[in-house]
Amino acid sequence: MTTLLDGDQVKAALDGLTGWQRDGDAIVRTADLPSFPAAIETVREVADIAEARNHHPDIDIRWRTVTFRCSTHSKGGITDLDIELAKQIDRVLASASR
Repeated sequence: MTTLLDGDQVKAALDGLTGWQRDGDAIVRTADLPSFPAAIETVREVADIAEARNHHPDIDIRWRTVTFRCSTHSKGGITDLDIELAKQIDRVLASASR
């Protein structure tokens, strides 16, 4: 069963992620991609991962800048599902930035 992470657990999890910050009941990362098509492809890859996990981030795209916001809305905050999705997003972004 998925449970909310407390403040210390969120802080510890963020230490293992790249560029993520807590913003209230969510964790957020903004990334600049090399081009608009690269940003769209990154969003597509993250969408495939999210769909397979049935856990979806909020995504905002502005030209080549993409912001991902992860929160487990049904739990009212940050859970292990969000941390695991953030790890997958980090992997996609690492590949996209090459």
